[in-house]
Amino acid sequence: MSSIGWDIGGVNVKVARVASDGPVQALTEPFSIEHDAERLFAVLERLGRRVGVDESRHAVTMTAELSQRFRSKAEGVGFVLDSLEQAFPGVAMLVLDTTGRFRSPAEARAHPIDVSASNWTATAMVVAAEHADVILLDMGSTTTDIIPIESGRIQPLGRTDPDRLASGELVYSGALRTPVEALVRQVPWRGGMALVSADDFAHTADVHLWLGTRLIALDQAGPGDTSRARAGERLARVVCADRTMIDDEGITSIAAHIAEAQVAAITAAVVRVRSRHPRLERAAVLGLGAPIAERAARAAGLAIIPMDTEWSDDASRAAPAVAVARLLEGHP
Repeated sequence: MSSIGWDIGGVNVKVARVASDGPVQALTEPFSIEHDAERLFAVLERLGRRVGVDESRHAVTMTAELSQRFRSKAEGVGFVLDSLEQAFPGVAMLVLDTTGRFRSPAEARAHPIDVSASNWTATAMVVAAEHADVILLDMGSTTTDIIPIESGRIQPLGRTDPDRLASGELVYSGALRTPVEALVRQVPWRGGMALVSADDFAHTADVHLWLGTRLIALDQAGPGDTSRARAGERLARVVCADRTMIDDEGITSIAAHIAEAQVAAITAAVVRVRSRHPRLERAAVLGLGAPIAERAARAAGLAIIPMDTEWSDDASRAAPAVAVARLLEGHP
């Protein structure tokens, strides 16, 4: 019997199939639950067919409950579980909570805060079994998790997203979806600095498309044209310009400034977390934004363990789904 792991987020659905007699299979599909929630059932069903659910057991983590589609996390948790149960009626299903404990769907519905945004727990627990003393950096499209692991045990100061934001263990800065204005207030302009617009014109995907940053599946950055030319047009709008007003060198200076600010913010969070765990000297880095996270870890004085070479690119990108499936494999 194989184990199926799901990580159901607000903008991506990730699934992994883990079996003792074969390689890990991992898939990621962009999906906006805020704008298309009623299609979640169909997305789950289709991805399930692709990995082959058979008589498999299922384990779930989720972050979709935070979506503005729902008025509360309880509503979001219930909707995700309803969709899973509709897609896979009668299958054995467990939900991971933020302490690393598996809950039944009924328990998850009764304690929605405990199972909200538990995906980092799954990833950290599996990495801890492979590397006993590290700081985990998992950079996805939207956020970066910074989790200390000592003596093979995860040691977070916070468990809920608000507490993790307060502790520095969660940074709302990702490789694709972070608005430029969330990272900088000014950018270079004609020998000086210009204030930036705040109208969601450009995101970190545009920065990294323009700069050529090596990211997993950057071509799936989101809806619309993901060419470098279109990224440059969107970056010009950061200063309310268009490409007739700014040349390639000017776009590069803006993009590089934003990229450096992103790395600096993540570095500061890593330094803060490491100050509570000074004996940790290595960072286990994964996720589609691993190259960015690696720069931050090095700037914080950490040696790098590149998890995407130990796992596959697909598994690294879908790390929480792979991790929760592996945890289920060891669960009686």
